[in-house]
Amino acid sequence: MDRGERTAYVTIVRKEVVRIFRIWSQTLLPSVITTSLYLLVFGKLIGSRLPLEQKVNYLQFISPGLILMAVITNSYGNTSASFFGAKFSRSIEELLVSPMSSHTLILGYLTGGVLRGVFVATLVSLVTYFIGGNLELRHPFWALVILLEVSLFFALLGFLNGLLAKDFDDINFIPTFFLTPLTYLGGIFYSMDMLPPWWQLLSHFNPVYYMISSFRYALIEAGEDTIMLTFIFLPLLLTLLYFASYYLVQKSSALRH
Repeated sequence: MDRGERTAYVTIVRKEVVRIFRIWSQTLLPSVITTSLYLLVFGKLIGSRLPLEQKVNYLQFISPGLILMAVITNSYGNTSASFFGAKFSRSIEELLVSPMSSHTLILGYLTGGVLRGVFVATLVSLVTYFIGGNLELRHPFWALVILLEVSLFFALLGFLNGLLAKDFDDINFIPTFFLTPLTYLGGIFYSMDMLPPWWQLLSHFNPVYYMISSFRYALIEAGEDTIMLTFIFLPLLLTLLYFASYYLVQKSSALRH
């Protein structure tokens, strides 16, 4: 990456970070409030009455899933909303006619999405610690790798959504009808041991389940150990999504319309 490309990349990232903190009440605060409510209602009030065949209490069990849910929502939402906003205001045209490469354009927006995911994960982790007081970190390296990969994966999905969306309804369609059901059915609030066999089998077709299960195991060594499976397949999906994004930006028909 030459000096011009570095300057363009840093400029996009700086714009994204400034946007995140300028509207912090929309980008950072909602996840903190939502997580606090989940921890208080499910963790403190209901969780103590639920049977859990794990070596951890219920509050510990749901904490990794809540952290990852915040990362998924914010990484996806940042790139989809930011990139579509650039299309809607036609400021994206200035980037397309510049000598900046498509790789730099994509990486700049992806970095913004990942940074927002990391910022939110940090805040939610602090909330989880202060409310529950029992957040552990058994395998910090794997936890960090999984968090970054998941954040990048959903930032890429958000970028593709922002790239292909034609109006604001298209931005909300995928989170409402796909991401939210997959996330809530990914084992955040319950252990797979509590489900009937047919539901357990269905859950194994949910990619979010493997992400949450791997992250939970990396933090507290509870649930199924799917770290290596996640580590193998997630980079393959990331590669496919990245080259799909690159192809569409190069073609740029999705941006012209």
